[in-house]
Amino acid sequence: MIMDQLENGESYFEMHPLFEKAFAFLNRSDIAELPAGRYEIDGDRLFGIFSQGTGKSRAEARLEAHRKYIDIQYIIEGVDEMGWKPTADCTVQDVDYSDADDIEFFKDEPQTWTRVPAGSFAIFFPEDAHAPMVGDGEIHKVVLKVAVE
Repeated sequence: MIMDQLENGESYFEMHPLFEKAFAFLNRSDIAELPAGRYEIDGDRLFGIFSQGTGKSRAEARLEAHRKYIDIQYIIEGVDEMGWKPTADCTVQDVDYSDADDIEFFKDEPQTWTRVPAGSFAIFFPEDAHAPMVGDGEIHKVVLKVAVE
């Protein structure tokens, strides 16, 4: 897991061939005005999912993990307190992996919690189980899905 501010995004370009394109999208001047839904950036290799909603409590949060995609979760407004635990350390499966949806859920408790404020992002790789959308109040965010290559 990586957490940083958007202004430092270019520090991560060399980590993946699509990260430069991903961070260019996040730096759009109209990012806060884009409505909820899916946005194609580079077909199924790179796309964004915008969402807005009320944060959950830690007790309601579930760890999730992906195998085909890296998540770049950028907070537009609010604070998302994200749980994290190494996927390899998750032992209590809640929902089996779905290849079609590229997601699995665990009943394990997060090992740690990180507050990700507006203007910041967290990158979750397949080895990072994460529990997003936790916090008080509204959270407006975009999750960029970057294909593992």
